[in-house]
Amino acid sequence: MESKKVARLRRALQTRKRALLAKKIRLVVNRTNLHIYASVLNSDGSRVLATASTLDSEVKSQLNGVSTSDKGAAKVVGSIIAKRALQHGIDTVTFDRSGFAYHGRVKELAEAAREAGLKF
Repeated sequence: MESKKVARLRRALQTRKRALLAKKIRLVVNRTNLHIYASVLNSDGSRVLATASTLDSEVKSQLNGVSTSDKGAAKVVGSIIAKRALQHGIDTVTFDRSGFAYHGRVKELAEAAREAGLKF
């Protein structure tokens, strides 16, 4: 029987294979119990073009001491990663949710990035 982590990593691998074959820029999301992270990687995955997380000082200042592990924090991270990607001239990405379900914090981050101008 597969553990939850192994199953998630298996799902993540399939998404990454498709994105690498299509040569598309990826918006990669990772979440832990305490934080959420987002990075924009180039088409072959070798360079990080933009990054944002709940550990960033800009994000912490917008949260004003509120929890870093809720949907509100994910929304802030989504808007900041979109802003940073647009500053680099990136407006279209492939969403790589790293095997996590498109629900809760992952969904909020994606919707905030879309609202801020990223297309995926």
